[in-house]
Amino acid sequence: MPDPELAPRAPSRGLPALTLFLTTVVVGVLAGLLWARLTPLPGYTVQSDGGASTTERGLTGFIHADIVFAGLGLVLGIGLGIVGWRAFGRRLGWLSVPVTIVMALLAAVLCWQVGELIGPTDFDARLAAATPGQTVPIDLELRARTAIAAWVLGACAALMVLTALVRDPDDGEPLRLPWTVLDDRPDR
Repeated sequence: MPDPELAPRAPSRGLPALTLFLTTVVVGVLAGLLWARLTPLPGYTVQSDGGASTTERGLTGFIHADIVFAGLGLVLGIGLGIVGWRAFGRRLGWLSVPVTIVMALLAAVLCWQVGELIGPTDFDARLAAATPGQTVPIDLELRARTAIAAWVLGACAALMVLTALVRDPDDGEPLRLPWTVLDDRPDR
């Protein structure tokens, strides 16, 4: 009689879900730190009369935070899509798509909130306390909420590509093209 302690155990069903959730949270938080660090923020220069101004280049820099957020989201979304496919793609089938979308949205919201939390805030108070000649950077803020869609786009794109290109073991024989059949004849 085999020893029950040595018998292989069935994998836990909750472990992949917990791992996926924790991975998503860690990616979202680290992405928020990275977003705050990588985003070049334009600023207003305080003048001697108490006013503040920025350049045309500074005005165009207002969208830098959105561009960096969307770029991070696209790249990290692809990574999350790969993780989601590996964790649930074959087991859940089409349900892996909403799971992956929720993962990407959670990571995006965490990145957004952590980035805004640790980035510069309270622009009005910093501007009021600035001395003439000092440049005060604007707040780190996600102005285009649609940048969150880049996270979902990256995750879904990775999921679709992996689903299309990776062979499912339950599919049976792969498709054989006519010219490959000729080379497999035993009489050659």
